[in-house]
Amino acid sequence: QVQLVESGGGLVQARGSLRLSCAASGRTFSNYAMGWFRQAPGKEREFVAAISWSGVSTYHVDSVKGRFTISRDNAKSTVSLQMKSLKPEDTAVYYCAASFSTYDGVFVEEYQYDYWGQGTQVTVSS
Repeated sequence: QVQLVESGGGLVQARGSLRLSCAASGRTFSNYAMGWFRQAPGKEREFVAAISWSGVSTYHVDSVKGRFTISRDNAKSTVSLQMKSLKPEDTAVYYCAASFSTYDGVFVEEYQYDYWGQGTQVTVSS
């Protein structure tokens, strides 16, 4: 079992920045690829970014490329999402997720993830 706890959400003005963090516990963190997803009000949850267990590979959805950066620290069992140039359409609950994998790659589908955090709210005002 892996427990994931997100933090760092809040209210920010458009063009501002936030850094989300996700702390993992319970299993060997470096065995898990990690991802960030988000769910806006009235919409389905969508993929945002992913990072392989080694951190070598990352992938960001087109709508956040150049603005968001996913990273991880295996020594601290944390994964982060640095968000810059935020837009009102980035408003959502952000979830981190863990995928057990021996393949050092990234995953973009919800069903590929085994564990989920409870989410943290990000609100971007215009």
